[in-house]
Amino acid sequence: MTTLHSTPRADGFHMPAEWATQTQVWMIWPERPDNWRLGGKPAQAAHIAVAKAIARFEPVTVAVSAAQYENARARLDVPNIRLVEMSSDDAWIRDTGPTFVINDSGEVRGVDWDFNAWGGFDGGLYAPWNRDAQVASKVLEIERSPRYRTEGFVLEGGSIHVDGEGTLITTEECLLNRNRNPHLSREEIEAVLSAQLAVDKIIWLPDGLFNDETDGHVDNFCCYVRPGEVLLAWTDDPQDPNYSRCHAAMNVLQDSTDAKGRPFIVHKMPIPGPLYATEEECAGVDAAQGSQERNPTVRLAGSYVNFLIVNGGIIAPSFDDPQDAPARELLQKLFPQHEVVMVPGRELLLGGGNIHCLTQQQPAARTK
Repeated sequence: MTTLHSTPRADGFHMPAEWATQTQVWMIWPERPDNWRLGGKPAQAAHIAVAKAIARFEPVTVAVSAAQYENARARLDVPNIRLVEMSSDDAWIRDTGPTFVINDSGEVRGVDWDFNAWGGFDGGLYAPWNRDAQVASKVLEIERSPRYRTEGFVLEGGSIHVDGEGTLITTEECLLNRNRNPHLSREEIEAVLSAQLAVDKIIWLPDGLFNDETDGHVDNFCCYVRPGEVLLAWTDDPQDPNYSRCHAAMNVLQDSTDAKGRPFIVHKMPIPGPLYATEEECAGVDAAQGSQERNPTVRLAGSYVNFLIVNGGIIAPSFDDPQDAPARELLQKLFPQHEVVMVPGRELLLGGGNIHCLTQQQPAARTK
């Protein structure tokens, strides 16, 4: 694998929008018993449903440990799903995998960010995380894709969204958190993002969704629908702890323009719930020192914004909640050329994220 010592921007590469044509989607098989209840079996079933839904539209590659390889192979019995053996610490490939970048000459490369399990020893979710820190380079090795390495700069893929036309959306809660890159100022962080993703303007939302254990990842809160148009998690209930967060984000978006000078069109996506884990669900998670505790009194950060755009499809979570139907209708309205497929997302949410967090799209090289 070639590790490059330049930057994507300098080499004419940029991060494309999620709706750009993809060659495949990457996932990692969940099995960590101190995060996924009952040895990961319910989460594996949910994961299978997501992988098979994506495989209707494009190929899927699932990384799986040697211990679980035979089990995963038997259950992912779909021609469009490939398995590769890979060790990891958990299944969140959005945050541990590479961010793919493309150029106009038909090449795909990857950015390998530093990873510290969402905060290291200052609020991180588990330790050690050394195998997760290797996932991006392993994926790029398998794909024979050249690698850009941001040594010492921590970033998770779920903390950013781009429009492919020069604008990036993120949250201060995450990227300016003292447990990510405390040695860098906002301007220095912007400079790294500009160099690695070829973005020209960064929209800073104050916070992400309430109780999001990733410190407010934007992919659980606000995402692009198309250039100049975003979908924002929303509540009209002043008693909901998300109320102030949603309105603060709306104020920023209404007062901002993107890199092309466009004002933002903001669509409101209802927030499900409030959702909580049951005592039984929490009791099924192994106790382990340093790992995130599961507690039935803690509100879960459920969100319909945590969906994945694939070639011709939208793979979105459902929660057996009254807002499921309105969420589906809104997604279908916003993506009229796509088929909306909703997959049960509760088991994924119990582990701390959802469909977007558990997937990483690989864009097709764009040619002139």
